[in-house]
Amino acid sequence: MDSDRRLRRIVVVGGGSAGWMSAAALTRAVGAACEIMLIESEQIGTVGVGEATIPPIRLFNQLIGLDEAEFLRRTQGSIKLGIEFVGWGRQGHRYFHPFGPHGLGFDMVPLHQWWLAAQAAGVPGLPPLHEWSMAWALAQRQRVTRPVADPRNVLSSFDYAYHFDAGLYARYLREVCEARGVQRLEGRIVHVALRAGDGFVEHVRLDDGREVAGDLFLDCSGFRGLLIEEALHTGYEDWRHWLPCDRAMAVPCASSADFTPYTRSTAQEAGWQWRIPLQHRTGNGYVYCSEHLDDTRAAELLLSRLDGAALADPRPLRFVTGRRRQFWQRNVVAIGLASGFMEPLESTSLHLVQSALSRLLALFPDRDMDPWTVAEYNRLGIEEFERIRDFLILHYKLTERDDTPLWRHCAAMPVPDSLQYRIDQFRARGRLVSPGPELFGPASWLAVQVGQFNRPERVDGLLPLRGVDGMAMLRRQHEAMHGTAQAQPGHRAFLQRIGAAAAPGPV
Repeated sequence: MDSDRRLRRIVVVGGGSAGWMSAAALTRAVGAACEIMLIESEQIGTVGVGEATIPPIRLFNQLIGLDEAEFLRRTQGSIKLGIEFVGWGRQGHRYFHPFGPHGLGFDMVPLHQWWLAAQAAGVPGLPPLHEWSMAWALAQRQRVTRPVADPRNVLSSFDYAYHFDAGLYARYLREVCEARGVQRLEGRIVHVALRAGDGFVEHVRLDDGREVAGDLFLDCSGFRGLLIEEALHTGYEDWRHWLPCDRAMAVPCASSADFTPYTRSTAQEAGWQWRIPLQHRTGNGYVYCSEHLDDTRAAELLLSRLDGAALADPRPLRFVTGRRRQFWQRNVVAIGLASGFMEPLESTSLHLVQSALSRLLALFPDRDMDPWTVAEYNRLGIEEFERIRDFLILHYKLTERDDTPLWRHCAAMPVPDSLQYRIDQFRARGRLVSPGPELFGPASWLAVQVGQFNRPERVDGLLPLRGVDGMAMLRRQHEAMHGTAQAQPGHRAFLQRIGAAAAPGPV
């Protein structure tokens, strides 16, 4: 690359988790070779509440140089082994979406096919499929350990992520970034100046009159999309016809004795409720469809379903599920909520920040912002959003509930062809097909397909020809997993053992 065209200054517009994750990734990648500035206003709040994440967050934290124990202490974090879904397929029914596969493969035919065959044969006392998940074996006992590398050991067959306070995470990253030379400007942006000729953002003006110029701008301004939408009018693709929830009510409550190393998602009359246990409190929220429930009643219902005393008034959030038509336009890249919103059902919000930054660093531009780079960035981003979208819709579509208007609508609604094909393939033979690389792999799709009663009509054609005692192998693995899980430390004990337990502090 011509050094005369290299980026000299990158401006991050907005703080919160997205802004400070962006600054941290950029400083780690470019060091002092390019000036990084971040503009945020303490007058403007952030969306962040207690956050649940997925395993790639561990890689991101490692890449930006965070120590795991210190990160957990500073963010009052806890361990997450997966998500328990309650009442999604049927009222009162539960299943677990684990981080990691279901069991260790023991044959050419996938393990789940042996389980499906046993179920079809009516094997008495057959446990649910998630009982062959090491993550669930640990989680249901509130046990936690780290995975091992030996593939013969059942402790190699799970992964983990975190629950943490997003506000504390942003504050922690700010300290890290400022120590690395990121310049933070306090102020509210009142004007965006576009360059004559090509329409690039030339500078932004703050409420005190300061003008901040840059070569590349990262829009981390949240739902508003200050640069990507208000200045560049990129457009938005609305997915509410598939993902109907458009409101959330969030409130923290006192911690309960049930310090689970997993998130719980409970389907309710007009949406679903999250439960996220942190060290110092439990995060709760009701995600719902405004067509079927008003804000006042949503707050009342949420408060009536808490494990402990509410620590604040319920906080309302409004959103539209979907994405920007382009994530990168001219010299603006939208990161986080400015790029679009996937409801928090599978904890993808911070991952989408992380993956956007990974794409940006892989396709890093110079000041010309060549169109091939921009086109590839947008292509990959759209592909990722749409594959995650299909996985989220799967949860709503696969339901036998007909007790409320929302669930009747979801069961009957047409879904994208790309999703219907995957549902039909599993229903035919229990096959997990994929269009290509995606965030949620076969184990995730399997958990939801089986957990929400998409029953295959026939098993894999190779299975009856194998001559393998599949039930004996299933029994041995089940015993090994659950015996091993019982020997591991409790959740709080694990955090104390690795030095990650935070001292009690103000909520």
